[in-house]
Amino acid sequence: MVKVTKVKSGSLYEEKESYSRVVAVDNWVFVSNTAGRNYKTREMSTDPVEQAKQCFHNIEGALAAVGATLADVVRSRVVIPNVADAPSVMAYVGEKFRGIDPCSTVTCPPLGGPDFRVEIEVTAYKGAGAAGSEYINVTL
Repeated sequence: MVKVTKVKSGSLYEEKESYSRVVAVDNWVFVSNTAGRNYKTREMSTDPVEQAKQCFHNIEGALAAVGATLADVVRSRVVIPNVADAPSVMAYVGEKFRGIDPCSTVTCPPLGGPDFRVEIEVTAYKGAGAAGSEYINVTL
């Protein structure tokens, strides 16, 4: 039987817009697009890298709630509305994912207001981080 776990993190929008921070379906873990807001204090830095750090703090807590870690991430999507912020934000994202190397998509569309400088969404598979990886280089 398939086990589905839905996790709420206290974001006002989760209730207002009827979504979960995390949905785990057996070993697959889907983390919703996550902003750089501290959900306890409701504060959000104006610095894009600080927002990225908070995004990862929120994501790592969400993953832990269902027994997964950042090492289990197999796909990421990073949204950076101001293209000028992309180099610094992606340098930090690169540090966080060093050695994990998930598939990644980065886009620069507008978000819900000028305060949001970055949002990150991930997909993980519990146990992927411990499984080891085979790296293959191809010429495309």
